[in-house]
Parts: sequence; C-alpha cells; structure tokens
Amino acid sequence: MRCPFCSHEDTQVVETRDSDEGDVVRRRRRCQSCDKRFTTYEHAEIALPSVVKKDGRRAEFDPAKVRASMTLALRKRPVSVEQIDAAIERIQDKLLNSGTKEVLSAKLGELVMRELKRIDKVAYVRFASVYRSFEDVNEFRQLIRDI
Repeated sequence: MRCPFCSHEDTQVVETRDSDEGDVVRRRRRCQSCDKRFTTYEHAEIALPSVVKKDGRRAEFDPAKVRASMTLALRKRPVSVEQIDAAIERIQDKLLNSGTKEVLSAKLGELVMRELKRIDKVAYVRFASVYRSFEDVNEFRQLIRDI
C-alpha cells in the first residue's frame, strides 16, 4: 500500500480490526519512510450485473438510484429506512443470484415494483403509474383492481 503522504510503497500494518457487522476490515498502517500513520478499509467487491437501458446504453447498477426512486414513491408513507434497505438488499440478492452479467432496465423496474407492492400498496401504485406511463384512467383502474 502506497503512503498517501510521501508516496513511499513500503508500509506496515500496525493494527487490524473487523467491523461489528464483519463486512469491513479496518487496517492502521505506518509508513516505513516518513513514519506517518493512516487507515485503510478493505471490503468485498460484488459484481452486480450492468443495467441495459431502453436505448441500449449500459450503466452500472447503482443502489442509490433504486433508493432514490423508491424513496420518491414512498414519500409521506409510513415505511422505515430499514424496510427500504431490506427491499434494496432483496433486489441486489436477486440480481446476484440470477448469474447474468446484464439486466434489462424493465426487469429491474419490475423487481422494484414487486418490492414496493410488498411493503406499501400506495407507493406501488405511484411507482407503477410513472414506470408504466399510464395514458388512460382505465389502465390505472386496472392496476388498482389487480391489487
């Protein structure tokens, strides 16, 4: 590990600690050249599939975007942050378990809708009305009847 202060490549690990959750390793290091100390964090990198947009562009899966769209649909609804986190975790697990390198944005949208339907019906209707681009009141009624 290169020293962030002097760029020397020889550093020594002085202390190692696991996080409480066990998913991050914290290491205190000391530079052999300038003797300054710094901290590094080590975590597992998971390879989620990339998202294929409607126009064919590809983008990395971004849980923050999923969270933002879910939070918008859940605005002023009695749903906790923990419930949203759990839903995003379930979506990520489904993507990881699919074993594919790419997922269509439509499939990702369906996964989000399934989770919203599970945790809050009103948020599900809000998200679905935008996601499916309803142009007719009858389409909206049908969605509500299906619930």
